[in-house]
Amino acid sequence: MNWDRIEGNWEQFKGKVQEQWGKLTNDDLDVIEGNRKQLVGKLQERYGKTQEEIERDVDNWLTRN
Repeated sequence: MNWDRIEGNWEQFKGKVQEQWGKLTNDDLDVIEGNRKQLVGKLQERYGKTQEEIERDVDNWLTRN
C-alpha cells in the first residue's frame, strides 16, 4: 500500500492509526489529515523517538496494512 491511498482515505485509516499509536488524540488525527510529515512530527512529540525511528515505525505499519 502506498501513502497516497492512506491520505485519500484518511477517515477510514484514523482508527487504525490510533489503534497503533494510542497516544495520538482525535484532535491530533484531525490536524494530521493524512499528511505523513504531520504524522511523523506528532509521533515524535508523543513518543520522544527520533525521526528515523518514527519513519521506520510508519513504514512497518504501512507494510502491515
